[in-house]
Amino acid sequence: MNFSFLPKYYMYFIDGASVTILISIITIICGTILGGILALMKLSKNRILRLLANLYIEILRGTPMLIQILIGFGLLQGIFPSLTLNFGVLAIDLGRLIPGMIVLSLNSGAYVAEIVRGGIVAVNFGQQEAAYSLGLRPFQAMRYVILPQAIRNILPALGNEFIILIKDSSLLSSIGIYELLSSSQIIISRSFIPLEPLYIAAGIYFILTFITSRLLNLFEKKLGKGYRR
Repeated sequence: MNFSFLPKYYMYFIDGASVTILISIITIICGTILGGILALMKLSKNRILRLLANLYIEILRGTPMLIQILIGFGLLQGIFPSLTLNFGVLAIDLGRLIPGMIVLSLNSGAYVAEIVRGGIVAVNFGQQEAAYSLGLRPFQAMRYVILPQAIRNILPALGNEFIILIKDSSLLSSIGIYELLSSSQIIISRSFIPLEPLYIAAGIYFILTFITSRLLNLFEKKLGKGYRR
């Protein structure tokens, strides 16, 4: 084992991990918004909206994310200016980063849509009937009665989607975005040490996902206690 590169290049791991976390947070927020809209479309009585939502979800879930990233980058790279943002020791090209995050968000939205739909469907149908009997309209029933109860079912799966995004963000290295994996590749090319930088990157990914998983478990337990009260 040769870790002699660490004193010189450790900041690449720190900054790369920071970019990975930032990408994952922005992507899960955008993906959740899109997924919520798609879930409501899929539950709509409008046949066209249901068809469009189902088509979108099936295509995005049925094709490899790497192919989606490459196609999305090819289509979007000319739209956004190629501005360089200095992020510690890394130079982030916004002309690559923004299209990459858009594709990740679009992909995540397809999975979140099923998470949200499942959470809504899991709520007892009698709750919806009770809301209608009180004179609430469908939108009001969804907002004030169904969604607050569905959140308990949605949040754990949404947390798992965030963990998946932390790992899948490594695919953005394929279009030249400097995050954790590509930072380790930079170190490999400069230090001529082929494996140890990847060991450290893998360890950081594990730490990020492990901590996130434990925090989600704690949050889920507190949420469960709150509902039992």
